[in-house]
Amino acid sequence: MLEQLMGLIQDHSQDAIVNNPAIPNEKNNDAMQTILGAITGGLQQQAQGGGLASVMGLLGGQANTGGGSLMSNPIVANITQQAVTGLMQKFGLENSAAAGIVSQVLPGVISSVISKTNDPNDNSLNMSDFTNAFSDGKFDMNDVSNIAGKLLGGNAGGIGGMLGGLFK
Repeated sequence: MLEQLMGLIQDHSQDAIVNNPAIPNEKNNDAMQTILGAITGGLQQQAQGGGLASVMGLLGGQANTGGGSLMSNPIVANITQQAVTGLMQKFGLENSAAAGIVSQVLPGVISSVISKTNDPNDNSLNMSDFTNAFSDGKFDMNDVSNIAGKLLGGNAGGIGGMLGGLFK
């Protein structure tokens, strides 16, 4: 599941991160990992707080409660704030710059996740992936480390260890 999420982030990050002079090229993966951490952390936080039904509703395409947009969904708003804060802290970006990056990446990623979890012909992500991930309130740390290792050329130490700390 984490690999698929990272793939979606990569797909939606070309202009916002890769072509962004505020993010040095050697830090592109770090910026994408920050967004991945915000997404997984935000979903996990909601599920652990008794909001698993809300997470499943979001992923089931019922995000627009009350006629609002996807980005006004409280879960997505929380993920947005976590991602903006993370980018500001890691890269020294101003709030508006970090928010601009997140607003370019996150809607596409979340919309793609919703589309994939609701497409019976697409098995890359499905609702059971998320249900299983949240069933004990945490993500499988081996998956996090393996993905970080793959993204960083086999060295899961730095960012893998850092991500590991996020999900314990």
